[in-house]
Amino acid sequence: MTTSPAPARLPQPRLAAFPKAFMQALCKDGTMRVSEWIALAAPLGVDGLEWYAGFLEMADEANWPRFRREVESYGMTIPMMCCSPDFTHPDPAFRAREIAKQKRWIDMTHALGGSYCRVLSGQRRPELTIDEGVRLAAESITACLPYAADRDITLIIENHYKDDFWEYPEFAQKMDVFCQLVDAIHDPHFGVNYDPSNTFLAGEDPLELLKRVSHRVVTMHASDRSLIEGTIEDLRREEGGAVGYAKRLRHGEIGKGLNDYDAIFSELVSKGFHGWISIEDGVEGMDQLARSVMFLKRKIAEHWPA
Repeated sequence: MTTSPAPARLPQPRLAAFPKAFMQALCKDGTMRVSEWIALAAPLGVDGLEWYAGFLEMADEANWPRFRREVESYGMTIPMMCCSPDFTHPDPAFRAREIAKQKRWIDMTHALGGSYCRVLSGQRRPELTIDEGVRLAAESITACLPYAADRDITLIIENHYKDDFWEYPEFAQKMDVFCQLVDAIHDPHFGVNYDPSNTFLAGEDPLELLKRVSHRVVTMHASDRSLIEGTIEDLRREEGGAVGYAKRLRHGEIGKGLNDYDAIFSELVSKGFHGWISIEDGVEGMDQLARSVMFLKRKIAEHWPA
């Protein structure tokens, strides 16, 4: 009698951290230096730091290799770049400028030693139909893919809410539109960056979205949201899902909010996921971020046993 070989164990996902609490200081008023954030994050025991293209000091390209060396000196890497192209503008010249920006962010990712660079759809301008917006976004992302492939960078689209500096929310915020856009692009250097909390901001179910795109997920944002008042049904009844960061929701410590990480990780394991998970947390301080790291390490060990 022959027996089937035991299924191979997946490698464990690696953890990165993102400076959610320090974006104003790093990107607007300059009251924190990037080197300070690197040093603050080093004791967390994560494998990497997710970068943001809008850090003030990133405007000087001479800083790119310097920051890579600093991060690597602490035994970490920079796997992911967070940036926000706006590909749904009706003016072709505007979109061409956004494509050029995206290519520079790809160069930035490559210089930092990263493998993943975010893309978005663009703003949900009221004059756009869904089909037109999907077409514009898909064409623009596709125009960037050969450039990314030449540098071995994977473009990752996030189910996003809204860039801080945009007038309108994300065009592909809603699940059906996001899935339509993802389905429009098939390339080995394109995948999904899944963020469960952003689905709540759309008034939708993060597990439903995950099951629709889990076979395309290559990276993940880990965060959590808690209800300040009311119920999930109240949130869903709010006009437009969520305009602004919904007043009923707040960022919280991972594992203590609305997200079911056992269900999320079970679905990801079933599709063979073992990519980077970047933590968007710590808005109440580094101690909170450290507790979220420990929670995720424990859950990763449960679902991806060594």
